[in-house]
Amino acid sequence: MSERLQKLLAAAGHGSRRQIEQWIRAGRLTVDGHVAQLGERAEVDADVRLDGEPLELASSAATVREVLIYHKPMGEVTTRADPEGRPTVFERLPAPTGGRWVVIGRLDVNTTGLLLFTNDGALAHRLMHPSSEVEREYLVRVRGVPTAAVLSQLRQGVALEDGPARFDHIEPAPGLGGTEGGAEFRVILHEGRNREVRRLWQAVGFEVSRLTRLRYGQVTLPPDLRPGQSRLMPETEAARL
Repeated sequence: MSERLQKLLAAAGHGSRRQIEQWIRAGRLTVDGHVAQLGERAEVDADVRLDGEPLELASSAATVREVLIYHKPMGEVTTRADPEGRPTVFERLPAPTGGRWVVIGRLDVNTTGLLLFTNDGALAHRLMHPSSEVEREYLVRVRGVPTAAVLSQLRQGVALEDGPARFDHIEPAPGLGGTEGGAEFRVILHEGRNREVRRLWQAVGFEVSRLTRLRYGQVTLPPDLRPGQSRLMPETEAARL
């Protein structure tokens, strides 16, 4: 039975549906020799290629779902390759038992902390889709000390170039409070727009000097996992996702 190309490739662990749609729009995918179109359907035995390289479309049922927890350090980009030659998060990862790793929610090059990967493209799509409203929690350090009025404004919402945005929750970081020349906060939001945390603070006149993701949905960054290290999530926990 044929499936939409995005769903077929995501289930085989080749990327998120959003990423695959970008490949289709860019003309990078072919199906049985012709350039794929949005909305196209294909069978599991179709000859699907990305930039001329064949993609395996084996049923995801034969692949054990794996979820990898990674502590992203500063300076790594969340792509498989970088034209500027910067290190990527994929360089440190162990190989999955089947398929390939799909990143769940990106972090910019200067943001550290929790990054999740899975070989289950459908799971990655579900956790990243805006309708899921998965919470993201960050520890953020800003230059300067915001007033109560500024914090209230961030909770109520500010206008960004791609629409209004706000923090669902914001509070001083417990046990940390102010730092020399700045302050630290824990913030929570349920969107994954590009550099949203940094842009929210910038909109109220504050520069983020350090940003670390602590939690994605129900998964928290293990305190003993050092930057650059990764570990597989236990199967029972992965199943709950």
